[in-house]
Amino acid sequence: MSIAAIDLFCGVGGLTNGVKRAGIPVLAGFDVDVNCKYSFEVNNDSRFIHQDVTQITSEDINKIYGDTDIKVLMGCAPCQPFSNYSKNKVKQKESRNSDSKWKLLYSFLKLINESSPDIVSMENVPHLVKEDIFKDFVKSLKQQGYFVDWKVVYCPDYGIPQKRRRLLLLASKFGEISLLDETHNSVNYITVRDAIGELPKIEAGEISVHDPLHRSSKLSPINRKRIKQSKPGGTWRDWEPELIAACHRRNSGSTYPSVYGRMEWDKPSPTITTQFFGYGNGRFGHPEQDRALSLREGAILQTFPVDYQFIEPGKEVITRVFGTQIGNAVPVKLGEIIGLSILKHLE
Repeated sequence: MSIAAIDLFCGVGGLTNGVKRAGIPVLAGFDVDVNCKYSFEVNNDSRFIHQDVTQITSEDINKIYGDTDIKVLMGCAPCQPFSNYSKNKVKQKESRNSDSKWKLLYSFLKLINESSPDIVSMENVPHLVKEDIFKDFVKSLKQQGYFVDWKVVYCPDYGIPQKRRRLLLLASKFGEISLLDETHNSVNYITVRDAIGELPKIEAGEISVHDPLHRSSKLSPINRKRIKQSKPGGTWRDWEPELIAACHRRNSGSTYPSVYGRMEWDKPSPTITTQFFGYGNGRFGHPEQDRALSLREGAILQTFPVDYQFIEPGKEVITRVFGTQIGNAVPVKLGEIIGLSILKHLE
């Protein structure tokens, strides 16, 4: 029997690439960011459709599936409305609910109900489980006859060199389904050294002659001084007093020890965000080189293959754009675990 998937909110293809590596073809990906088209298509031999999920119909979905026997619908709706950061910024629940991205999960659910895929996969931030929208999502799936299982996973437990926690949901019309057991533990976690330790050395603001994505952002004179005094795993308290930023001098500054921090070689990295290329945006300093992570290093920590293509020939490289694409992606290895879990279930 044939099996194939469609990826909603596909981005540059992290989830698609992982599921494909597991052995499940991905027929198409939908996303509103047309800048993701090149990476998605060139790396995944799949069709990118530039369309808002709220405008997709079940007819669109089923036409793509065609005669596929086992249909998988998967996706990671943009998670900003559900993050702790957003909740701290937006105090009123009414304001959060007015965010258009808040409603994308309902659009995802509507497509599931109308197109009736055999298997569903949904990935998002852990805090989503506390929201009514998640409870509605699970309840509706069960009412439609799906067996539902979900868990919050710690990515290093699945061979991802990054301290990211994610919510994974699997649902099937065939019977009980669950995610594979953990493949790693604290004894054999994949570390920053394992992932990026062999990449060529570059300076702040430099681009590798071997890989245009292996480029790091420039540093201001004061940040050059700060990173030279930063220790792997340390904080801004390691600096001389004149280097301490105004935000750190306030009482609230003590709650952000990782900002302007260096990663540690022999531990998984912090969560790779859309701002990982900026030294002052978190613990994104290289463990020993005096610079922030390069775009390629961020992609590798997201478990993209080292040769994954992001830059379309002839196009300008805008660090912010590529950083956002990489940071927003589902780690490829996590996508592979999802795909393998589905195949094991089908056996």
